Amino acid sequence: MYIARAKRRENIAEYVLYLWQLEDLLRALDFGADEVWRRLVEPCDVGEAERQELFLWYMELANLLKEEGKTASGHLEHTLHIVADLQNLHNRLMSLPAAESYRRAYATLAPELPRLRATVGREVTDVELCFRALYGAMLYKMKGEREMADDVLRLASPVVAQLADAYRRAERGELDLFEE
Repeated sequence: MYIARAKRRENIAEYVLYLWQLEDLLRALDFGADEVWRRLVEPCDVGEAERQELFLWYMELANLLKEEGKTASGHLEHTLHIVADLQNLHNRLMSLPAAESYRRAYATLAPELPRLRATVGREVTDVELCFRALYGAMLYKMKGEREMADDVLRLASPVVAQLADAYRRAERGELDLFEE
């Protein structure tokens, strides 16, 4: 929860990927309260009140996954809405004069999108595809399959990083999304 809050403030892309990782972790723990406490809460160096708050937050995520029918796979609607917001921002950045750097990064990625889309196996927006590719790359790295991960990271990371930065600046009122 504390990490998620910080990531939400600092980098929306890291926040989404972090929550996706927590979803999988909760699934791996079979949503069990005892396991969540033992593996996720107990090791934290915080006071008892903070541990209780953290535990409740993890269990709320677990319950949301159950309520949304995503106990085996899938992502919370909350994160998918953020990804949709990022897709809308991407669409806007593709026409903003001040977003030339973003368009160049995206142009480098664009020829690889069909290959990435084939690995995902279903139709998703370009931004969701980037997130799914980055999450997959993160899992490959954890498994020690570095080559698969490095290619995706090299292509998708610059686009997602610039998109996350634009999102943060837009939230703070530092980026005018309506300039022509």
